[in-house]
Formats: sequence, C-alpha cells, structure tokens
Amino acid sequence: MTLMKRLRKQFLAHGTNWFLVILSIALVIALAIALVLTAGSPGEQTPTQYAFDDLGRLVAINGTPQRIISLAPSNTEILFALGLGERTVGVTDYCDYPPEALNKTKVGGYANPDVEKIVALDPDLILVAHGTPMDVINSMAGLGLTVFGIKTTDLDDLLNDIRRIAEITDKEVEAQTLTSEMESRIEAVTNQTEELEQRPRVFYIVWHDPLWTAGSGTFIHELIEKGGGVNIFQNVTGYPTISIEEVIARDPEIIITSEWSYEWAINASELASTNASQTGRIYTLDDDLVQRPGPRLVEGLEWFAHFIHPEMFEEPEGS
Repeated sequence: MTLMKRLRKQFLAHGTNWFLVILSIALVIALAIALVLTAGSPGEQTPTQYAFDDLGRLVAINGTPQRIISLAPSNTEILFALGLGERTVGVTDYCDYPPEALNKTKVGGYANPDVEKIVALDPDLILVAHGTPMDVINSMAGLGLTVFGIKTTDLDDLLNDIRRIAEITDKEVEAQTLTSEMESRIEAVTNQTEELEQRPRVFYIVWHDPLWTAGSGTFIHELIEKGGGVNIFQNVTGYPTISIEEVIARDPEIIITSEWSYEWAINASELASTNASQTGRIYTLDDDLVQRPGPRLVEGLEWFAHFIHPEMFEEPEGS
C-alpha cells in the first residue's frame, strides 16, 4: 500500500479533522524529503512505514521490526498467533498465553512498565493497548522508542488490528490464514443467530463488589449479541458499575460471570429472584477468552452461543 493510500485509509478510519490531515501530510512530505536528501545507495536504504495507531498517533516504523515488546496480554497472543514469538523479546507480568510467553523477559505491568528494562532490551517496536497511560507512552516515545497503540472494541476491529500488526511486521500471509479461520468460526455462529426472534436476556458480571458489567461499545457486549442474546445493560456504554436493584428489575434469563465472581453469583441471595438463578442458568468460563481481545475471543463467542442457545450450539471442542 502506498504512503498516500495508507494515510487516506487512516484518516477515514479515525475521522481526523482536516487541519490534522493537512498537518500530517506536511509532516510526512517533510520526512520524505529529508530521507531523499540524506539517503545513501539504494541497497543501504531502510524502508520506513507510516501509520496511525488506534490512539490517533502517526507512527514511523523503520524497517521490519525484529525485537518486539508487548505491553498487553492480548497483543502477546496476537504476536504468537502470527508466528512472531521468536521476535518477541519482552512481555508484561500478565502475559501467560501461549505457554511460551512465560519464558519471555517480563517488563512489568501494562500500566506501569519498567522503562529501564524496556530500553535495555533494545526494542524496535513496542505494542501497547488501551490501559497504558499516555504519559508512559509519551515517555517511551520521547526516548526514541517506536510505540504503536492497539485498542480493540469489537470483533471486526480485532481482525483489522491483527492485519495491521501483520502489515508492519511482514506477516500478511500468516494474518490472512488466521483471520480467515476466525471469520469462518464467527460466521458459523452468526449464520444461526442473526435472524433469531427469541433472544434471552443476558447479564455479564465482570466483578461483583462493586457489581460491574459490560455495556454497549465493548467486545463482551458483541459476544452476547452475536451469540443470540440481548445484553440487559445495552443502554449503557463501557464497563459501568450498576446496582443489584437494576439487575433484578431487568430480570436476566442467563447470567455469565467472570471466574472470580462465579461462586458469589450462584450463592447470592440478592440474585435468587432472577429467572437465571431460579432455572440454574448461571455460567462461567476462562476469563481470558472474553476479556482479552486476542484471537481466542472467537472461542469466547462459541462459549457464549452455547450458554445462550444450548439447543443450537454444542459445547466448544477442546474444552
């Protein structure tokens, strides 16, 4: 993809205003002129890619990254799924999948990484995600490090983020294979749920003290909807705290909880009057399948479809 086409695509994707468009084009032209004036022989030139990340930052990526640090478990899963495990030199303390990620150098948490340790690993690409503070990102960028932000909000966004990471790491073929397989599995569910008239009311519990759920604009909400249910908190956005009275008033037919809240949910007297509690339809699964926006999110969708419509979907294989 040419530089101008890439810029046009990024502007349309992020809704950048025209002032920033003109400013960014001017910056890129200036950089391109500088590269031409300072370039050596063609064999010595290092190709530079320019792309907007999900944080709205124009990032210059010199060459094909060979030493990558991931500051989010979801990014780590994407890297390994693309066959970039050997190029991944550092991960967060929470990156535990695939098992090979446990052998990588730990650089702290996604919100408070050890910048000195990161610098010592000499990375040519740092992948951050939503949750890494902007002051930390700016600090690393100020040290001359290449920082690229990923923020996944739904399944389509996830597929695009996988392709984007593949584009800047020269893994387009692997990304095509991975995303095609993911899309097939998503369609296997949605082809059966799109036209459903009977959609049970579903409540997802992120945490119970305080009571915390997933509203619209989240990938968990999308898993409920694509899985054939109705999110009882679709009228709120993000991950809000809510009251038990609101839950009772909306009377969920199905409750899906994080692993940490499952015991509370099945024993909570506060939920005893709900349809889900009275019919025993309270479920849980591996949190990482639905709370990490990585390739395994598709498996989370398959589990949600099974919980919501067991008459249509068998328990996912490999469980």
